[in-house]
Amino acid sequence: MARTLRMEKDKILKYLATGDITVIGQFTWGSNYTFLTKVSGDGSEFEAVYKPQRGERPLWDFPAESLAGREVAAFLVSEALGWDLVPPTVFREDGPLGAGSLQHHVPHDPEQHYFTFDRKTRKRLRQVAAFDLLVNNADRKGGHILLGDEGKLWLIDHGISFHAEPKLRTVVWDFVGEDFPDDLLQDLLRLQSQLTPNSALLSALAPYLHEDELAALEARLAQLLAERRFPAPPEDVRATPWPLV
Repeated sequence: MARTLRMEKDKILKYLATGDITVIGQFTWGSNYTFLTKVSGDGSEFEAVYKPQRGERPLWDFPAESLAGREVAAFLVSEALGWDLVPPTVFREDGPLGAGSLQHHVPHDPEQHYFTFDRKTRKRLRQVAAFDLLVNNADRKGGHILLGDEGKLWLIDHGISFHAEPKLRTVVWDFVGEDFPDDLLQDLLRLQSQLTPNSALLSALAPYLHEDELAALEARLAQLLAERRFPAPPEDVRATPWPLV
């Protein structure tokens, strides 16, 4: 696994997109079918999380078989921001159980999550809070924030994000009323410059999100830039997921 950590991101993405996929186990605690796999190619080998579309539980408010694509969209937005929060993720048409997302499985301590983080780590979650506001994350559980090697923060499970209607449910409400730090604000402005008609980013997102969802993403970003501070949770709807972890 140490060799995996030294691999450059572009190589990880290459092997995720083209490597051989072997299922080695199944995660049993989630609502959808999720598998631990081994990805190999050109002498490299690492673990990845595979979420086939055919294993997605139908939801009344999200289009059928759209969750895997939203996992990829979250990675693309994280990369466009320069935040490196979401592990490398691709969409594979030729997965062992059909089309689905394939995400690099990052080493982490499963006993460490939002509700066990110390005060110092909690203070590092401003990007996490802003990211969830931006992608309209409907399911930011405490266990979806991982603490990797050397304290690196990782975010996983974005299958029910990017809805065109407000759906935000998150455990991270630590910064209500705070102004966005200057560096975070500049990153959001840079993202806005990339969400222009016929841009590379919009073209990359288009296979995974509907036009109204892309328009809603742009609208949420514009609102964040207009307000420039972390909002309070809404009072008329539930603003946290269940279960919390």
